[in-house]
Amino acid sequence: MDPRPSPHQSRFLDLALRCDALRFGDFLLKSGRESPYFFNAGQFNSGAALAGLAECYAEAVLARGLGFDMLFGPAYKGIPLATALAVALAARGRDLPVAFNRKEAKAHGEGGHLIGAPLSGRVLIVDDVITAGTAIRESAALIRAAGAIPAGVLVALDRQERGAQGERSAAREVEAALGLPVVAVATLDDLLAYAGDRPDLALHHGRLLAYRAAYGSRED
Repeated sequence: MDPRPSPHQSRFLDLALRCDALRFGDFLLKSGRESPYFFNAGQFNSGAALAGLAECYAEAVLARGLGFDMLFGPAYKGIPLATALAVALAARGRDLPVAFNRKEAKAHGEGGHLIGAPLSGRVLIVDDVITAGTAIRESAALIRAAGAIPAGVLVALDRQERGAQGERSAAREVEAALGLPVVAVATLDDLLAYAGDRPDLALHHGRLLAYRAAYGSRED
C-alpha cells in the first residue's frame, strides 16, 4: 500500500469531507455490518462540488490509461457523475458522447431505456460505488445489447470490503465476472493513509484499521 494518497486522491477526500459525503461515526450498512464511516455521493450536490469531483474522476481514469470512446451513467447517481465527467474531459480537449439509462422504459416520446448518445465503441461505465455490482452488470448487458463494448468501470470509492459469499471485494468480483477493469478514485487503503496523516482523524484511523482487519477483502 502506498503510504500516501496521490494528489487527486487527497483532493477527493478533502472534498468528500467538506461536502459531508464522507462521514465518520457509527453506521449500520445494508450488509448488517457496523461501519465507522459512510460515503454518500449524493452530497456532492452543487455545481462547484460536482466540478471538483469530476476533476478527480478525470485524473483517476486518465492516470490508469484506459481506452474508451464514450461515457455511460447508470441511473440514478451515475447520471450526474457521467455528465460532470464529460464536461471535465471536454475541458481537457476530449469531447466524448455520454448516455444513461432509465430505471423503467418510456413508452412515449423517444421511448426506450436509453437517453443521450447512441451506445457505440468502447464505453466507460461511471458510478459512485460498487456494492453488490448489480447496476454494473445491468449496464454492461445494456451496452453489449446495443452492439458496443464495455471498456471499464470508474467509481469514486472502493470500500475494499469482502462480500458475504467470499474473500474478494465487490470490485474484484465485477472484474472477474465481467472481465472489466475497475478504477476507483480512492480506496479504503487511501482513506487509511489520509486519516493517518491527520491528527484530527486519529481516533477514526484506529477504528478504520479495526474495520479493515475484520471485513477487508483478501485480494486488494
